[in-house]
Amino acid sequence: QLQSKILILTICAAGIGGTFQYGYNISIINAPTSYIQTFMNETWLERTGVPLESNVILLLWSFTVSAYPLGGLTGAVVAGPMAVMLGRKMSLLLNNVFVIIAAVLSGFSRMAKSFEMIMLSRFFTGVNAGVSMNIQPMYLAESAPKKLRGAVALTSASFTALGLVLGQAVGLRELLGGEESWPFLLASNVVPALIQLTALPWFPESPRYLLIDRGDKESCISALQKLRGNSDLSAELEEMLAEQAAVKGQRAKNPWQLFQNPALRWQLMSIVVLSSAMQLCGNDSMYFYAAYVFQEAGIPQDKIPYVVIGTGSCELITSVTCNMIIDYAGRRPLLLGGYIFMAGWAIVFMVALSQQTQISWMPYLSMACIFAYILSFGIGPAGVTGVLPTEVFDQMSRPAAYMICGSLLWFNLFLVGTAFPFIVKSLAHFCYVPFLVVCICTALYVGFFLPETKGKSFLEISEEFKKRNFKAQTHVVFYKGPEEIKSTIL
Repeated sequence: QLQSKILILTICAAGIGGTFQYGYNISIINAPTSYIQTFMNETWLERTGVPLESNVILLLWSFTVSAYPLGGLTGAVVAGPMAVMLGRKMSLLLNNVFVIIAAVLSGFSRMAKSFEMIMLSRFFTGVNAGVSMNIQPMYLAESAPKKLRGAVALTSASFTALGLVLGQAVGLRELLGGEESWPFLLASNVVPALIQLTALPWFPESPRYLLIDRGDKESCISALQKLRGNSDLSAELEEMLAEQAAVKGQRAKNPWQLFQNPALRWQLMSIVVLSSAMQLCGNDSMYFYAAYVFQEAGIPQDKIPYVVIGTGSCELITSVTCNMIIDYAGRRPLLLGGYIFMAGWAIVFMVALSQQTQISWMPYLSMACIFAYILSFGIGPAGVTGVLPTEVFDQMSRPAAYMICGSLLWFNLFLVGTAFPFIVKSLAHFCYVPFLVVCICTALYVGFFLPETKGKSFLEISEEFKKRNFKAQTHVVFYKGPEEIKSTIL
């Protein structure tokens, strides 16, 4: 029992300063929006004697908000080299430096009368989230036993959801969401960082990293013994040594090499499609709509923040459920089901929005849609997407694959955040059409092209993709234009 305790504690220590921060920092910025905008105006007035126009305040605010995904993108790019050079665990520990800088900046921003400090702090918070979103699933999936790999790597999604809910809760007016306390709210992300800095050093580094990247068999065995206790390690070690032999003499690849390698074509396509879809499926925009829909459904203005916590809890409940079933149900059914359901709910949601004013019970239907949409997202796409790069790439390509995945994730988050208000303006009730198209296309891709990875070793998964990448050329003609075939002949 002790070793399973060690694995669970490792998961918690990695998660609390890892993807938890991503969820937490996304949601704490919502509560103090109006206070920070007022603060920007007052500081400007003090400096220049002229108040800011409302559209300038809006522009400054959107800079503040988009500094987060920008930092995330930076973090995703540096995460690859960090994971290779420093190791998975050390990278997670060092990553807390960014949050501590961010907390100091935002905590003292009101004292220093500088709203630029808030922008900078959001950027550093983003860098922290970008690094942890890439390295944490990698660290956990490499440390987990094969039969639990999906569930363990998926805890990253549960910690994100937990962060979202706690961020919404701490942002309530009764806690830190009041006008006086917003600098403390923005600086409260230093707490999880300190917890991780004290807890994580006690746990082992990823055994796979120690053996395959470092070639350090002794440390690998001692890390495995810590994580697995007295159970027989010979089969697992054999599998790792086979993987070590398979990548012998190779160096860690960079993203560019992945794109050039025909043996990785389907793996790359799969993670590009899935990590783009994760942000382009409109789940985050549901949160944007939540307050409006709840208001229409007749929920009093001051009670709305509490109902919004309900939506966050929805995502938490489903990602925990998904944790329990992923290693039984497999990855494909969860992804497929999630996107098909989301497509269905998107249609119902648009109908409900368009009839909002005509039919008295429509607001309740759109409210149900918001919950259903978030539930469908949580059950599959939210978690499984982060597990896949670990499973479909080998040890040398994995950090680069996460760099590509993470960069797409953050770029698309930025894209949706910037474009969504304009989409709403131009398409009104039908603003979910683009998201609907994304959900349908992704479901089709998963249904036709994604192999199941449940319960297979990393080498078996590589073999399966190898068959796909080097299929008889007649099949390639069917999917791809002639340019692709030239590259298969090479």
